[in-house]
Parts: sequence; structure tokens; C-alpha cells
Amino acid sequence: MQRLYIATEKFDPSHGTGWGKYIEWSGLTQLTEVVSLDGMLCPTALAEIKDSYWPHIVNEDFMLNFFVDLEFLLSELTDTSNLNILGVIRRPSADVCSLGWDGFTFMGFDLLDKNVDISALTNCGGFPDVFANEELSCVGLIDDFNRAVEIQGLLYKTHPEERHADCDLWAIFRRQAY
Repeated sequence: MQRLYIATEKFDPSHGTGWGKYIEWSGLTQLTEVVSLDGMLCPTALAEIKDSYWPHIVNEDFMLNFFVDLEFLLSELTDTSNLNILGVIRRPSADVCSLGWDGFTFMGFDLLDKNVDISALTNCGGFPDVFANEELSCVGLIDDFNRAVEIQGLLYKTHPEERHADCDLWAIFRRQAY
């Protein structure tokens, strides 16, 4: 399981009316923040791919914002105070919630469409026939690996026509503030 890194903008109540409108639309009233790879809710901090990034990023479709080198990623960021520095594992084959990852805390599991663009959990209006909003943590993730795998399978089985329901499982860890 390859460990990858990405810096995303935070999405929380500090976004004022945008946050309020999102909570009203989504019905996710338990959220205190969204921690996700969803590019609409939590855009990547480094939107431009510089030539110097190529040796340090995942050279794969839809993965160019993911770094394999944390130190390089951090060196490209001028201010991390309003960012989430995330460590992620795509398609974990086992429960990684107790994985020791120096400086990172396990946040939960997300389900992202194949374009690594939209979260099926927090940005599709919900799939009440597959999971309840209340199953999401206060940061919009699923805490339990087995339940996340189950939701992943049910989404595609129940909604094969919905492109955001064909998704990959992601384990998300957040770097502790320094």
C-alpha cells in the first residue's frame, strides 16, 4: 500500500455563508469540518503542476496532485495554517486505522469517484438507500473499514448509472500541526 501526500484547503465554518449553504444542502448537520479529497469542497493547495514536480508526484491520470515525497510537498507550500496536509492510501486492502504513520492521525475512509474528484459521501446529495448521513463522522468520513467497503460495493451495485457511485476507497490521515 503506497502512502501518498496532498495539501488541500480546509472547508469548515470559517467559510461563512458557503459553509451554511453546504450544511443546509447536504443535511450533514454533525459536521465540524470536511476532510476530503473532494476537489470541489477541499481544492488542492497546489493547483499548477510545475515541471519540478514530476519526479515527486504520481504520474497517473487524475493523480497529478498526489506527492510521493512529503518533504518536497511541504517545501512548495509557503503557509500551511489554512491547509490540511493529508497522508492517503488508495484502495487499502486491509483496515489501516491503527497504522502507525509518524506525525499523522487517522481521520477515516472516503469514497472518491474514479477521477478522484467528487466524494460519494459528502458531495453527491447523499445515497440514503446505501448509507445514512448519521454514519459519517464529524469530518464527513466513515470510521469503520468494513462498513466503508460495504458502502463502496453497494453504491455501484445500487447506482450503476451514477458515475460518482463507481468509486475507490481512500484511507485519509491528517498531519498533526507543528
